[in-house]
Amino acid sequence: MILTQFNPSELLAVVPEIGLTIWAFLILSLDFLKLRQLNRRVMGILSAVGMLAVLLISAVLAPPSEQSSTLLGGMVRNDLYAYVFDAIFIVAGALTCLASIDFAGVRARGEFYALIILATMSMSLMASSNDIIILFLATETSSLALYLLAGFMRDTPRSAEAGLKYFVFGAVTSTIMLYGLSLLYGLSGQTSYRDISQALLAPDTRMIATFALLLVIVGFAFKTSAVPFHFWAPDVYEGAPTPVTGFVSTASKAAGFAILMRFLVYAFPPFPELQTQASLVWVSMMQPVAILTMFLGNLLAVTQSSVKRMLAYSSIAQAGYVLIGVTALAFAASRGEVSRAMPDALAAVIFYLGTYMLTNIGAFTVVGLVAQRVGGERIKDFNGLSRRAPYLALGMVAAMLSLTGAPPLVGFVGKLFLFRSAVNESLVMLAVVGVVNVLISVFYYLGVIRAMYVERSENDTQPLAVPAATGWVVAVTSVAMLVI
Repeated sequence: MILTQFNPSELLAVVPEIGLTIWAFLILSLDFLKLRQLNRRVMGILSAVGMLAVLLISAVLAPPSEQSSTLLGGMVRNDLYAYVFDAIFIVAGALTCLASIDFAGVRARGEFYALIILATMSMSLMASSNDIIILFLATETSSLALYLLAGFMRDTPRSAEAGLKYFVFGAVTSTIMLYGLSLLYGLSGQTSYRDISQALLAPDTRMIATFALLLVIVGFAFKTSAVPFHFWAPDVYEGAPTPVTGFVSTASKAAGFAILMRFLVYAFPPFPELQTQASLVWVSMMQPVAILTMFLGNLLAVTQSSVKRMLAYSSIAQAGYVLIGVTALAFAASRGEVSRAMPDALAAVIFYLGTYMLTNIGAFTVVGLVAQRVGGERIKDFNGLSRRAPYLALGMVAAMLSLTGAPPLVGFVGKLFLFRSAVNESLVMLAVVGVVNVLISVFYYLGVIRAMYVERSENDTQPLAVPAATGWVVAVTSVAMLVI
């Protein structure tokens, strides 16, 4: 690492991270002062509004540049890529804060919302990281906050178990990833992605560099819940507070893909003139991992009777769809088609992650409300929901159809972009496998719609009260699915 002179103006590149950190401590301070006029509802609204304000301020003070530049001694990158992911994380965090206001299980005030804001901050830093030190610190900060959020309902055995499992699995994969990063530092003597890639061009580093790459990918696969490091997701998603599950399944997954694409393309560039053995390994392994992740997630989702667990396996399958775009990105780069295919594939991946965030948070918000009002989250607990809360059921229909990929909802457009990026790279069979998996998913997504509109329950005539904050989250995500 080369020490450079500090330029205060470079702090503008990390305005979102600075703003979120300050806001998290302000929320904690308000809670510590125990101001009587601030109840849990106000704390949640303040947290959400503050996060959106940080995003707006960062757009004004440090608008994103299409030209990627390194700042703060090469530790972070300032570009449109980082800003778009910042927007995804911050919107996901704000919606989660609003969805948590009326979720009784968290029994939360400032500390719950502060953890969400700190997790969002570290995810933003993950997306802009250009150095393995920042990469690991940001990843671990995010993970620690998410472990605490998953086990936040201390009196609920399932939540405590979810937090513990998430911590144990996360600690193991983080250790493996850190060992891989330490090998890369040992081989190159550098921590910057670009400097590492230059050092790995030496022929005598091939075997160890490939081994180090595989170790690092373990950490990325865990964050994205890709096969074979998906096994934690169903239990953690089921046991965690439902708003937290929506946040983990979207923002955390997007953060995993953000660092995966940034790190692999810069540290192990697949471009023909910089290609190494390790580069060829990760490019070739993306396609089989995508296929396995899609099939395993969808086939196991079919067998679930719990909507929350079904959405957990669906989240694994969704990671497989995103990997189709990552595969197309890798193949385009390895062929040197930077000017045409790479931007299309990259845009398809980012667009899908952003719209999937809206869809899944909307779905989990409905699941959380039904679980509290009805007393369960199984498919049968959704029976007759269209008669008890018609607008809530309509929001769930929008989410299920969007996850299925049905037009005119945004899930159709997202999948179309991903599959088109694969076809453009002559990965026709991969696109066909994606379509087959979409057809499999129709079975279990439509099962929820059938329960809401066809099946009847004993309480069909009793309206189901929808709190204002929850209703706004469902309304905003549903309208976004249609408008975007």
